[in-house]
Amino acid sequence: MTSRERFLAVMNYQPFDRAPFGVHMGAWPETIERWKSESYRPEDEPLFPDRDRWEWQGGWFFPNPPFERKVIEEDDRTITYVNHEGILMRERKDQPYSSMPQFLRFPVETREDFRAFMQERMQPDLAARLGQEYGQRLAAYGERDFPLIIISDRWGGFFGPIRNLTGVERLCMLLYDDPDFVEEMMDAVAEFVIAMMGQILDHTDIDVYGFWEDMAYKTGPLLGPAMMRKYMVPRYRRVVEFVRSRGVELIALDSDGDISELIPCWLEAGINILYPFEVQAGMDVLQVRRQYGKDLRMWGGFDKRTLAWGPEAIDGELARVRPLVEDGGYVPHPDHSLPPDVSFANYRYFMEKLPEIL
Repeated sequence: MTSRERFLAVMNYQPFDRAPFGVHMGAWPETIERWKSESYRPEDEPLFPDRDRWEWQGGWFFPNPPFERKVIEEDDRTITYVNHEGILMRERKDQPYSSMPQFLRFPVETREDFRAFMQERMQPDLAARLGQEYGQRLAAYGERDFPLIIISDRWGGFFGPIRNLTGVERLCMLLYDDPDFVEEMMDAVAEFVIAMMGQILDHTDIDVYGFWEDMAYKTGPLLGPAMMRKYMVPRYRRVVEFVRSRGVELIALDSDGDISELIPCWLEAGINILYPFEVQAGMDVLQVRRQYGKDLRMWGGFDKRTLAWGPEAIDGELARVRPLVEDGGYVPHPDHSLPPDVSFANYRYFMEKLPEIL
């Protein structure tokens, strides 16, 4: 089977030669630096050449043009700057990736700010976003033997992207103080995504369209099911119905944290793939399958912490998810990107043992 044939067979619960191999969310920059000190040579032949190829396109939906990076303040420990999304943030210099930044100000405080942001930076202009030859670039996917996954990363959803504009606290308050403004923002995001996907699908078919939310933390969601059904589910349905009308059957959504309470809402909206199912937030892909059956496909759910703990823990986690691999509708991979406590030796061990359950 090609990578695409295998992917579609697994996602549709059809017979497959093996589950997809080696697809995961990558490693932190500090992790790669550690691996280089432990014999990893990225310039050499790629590790594990038998790993499946998936092509993810997640950068097409970002603000365009991006904000110019502007340093506001700097000292020995920190740097304060405006990032490419217009967020004023302060970062530690010694751990820019393994520590969370401090978010100081967001680009949208008023309706006028929002309307200007959408007008200036969120136009669905594929020539500006992908280049003048975007039609030929997209049409070239027609002969692919790998799955093509279009993720509207950080700018395609109805909580996460608006959080990027207003900040999480202000968004949560606006849902009570000014819900009409929230609905205006959600409708604008839906219209933007539909306009983008319409143009993309004019030139190529795709295998998966994906939303991005990141709307939960370790012990639960940032928004409850009642508000989600009121505000978000109708907008999801608009997008899902549009892409389904254009032949896209697999609809994914990315949210970290404990998403247990939100899964029914996403299923009601027509979303049928979720990821990454963070184990340390209490997510258990086997329990989710028992609860929701084969209506839901899953990626991830393999506890990434075991790659730091060592071979015995890795073997135990492989054994835990093996029944789900055999059941179909599931792609096993670590439940997020790999932090720098993962040694190169443990990563190699995981990748060498993984085929045994595929």
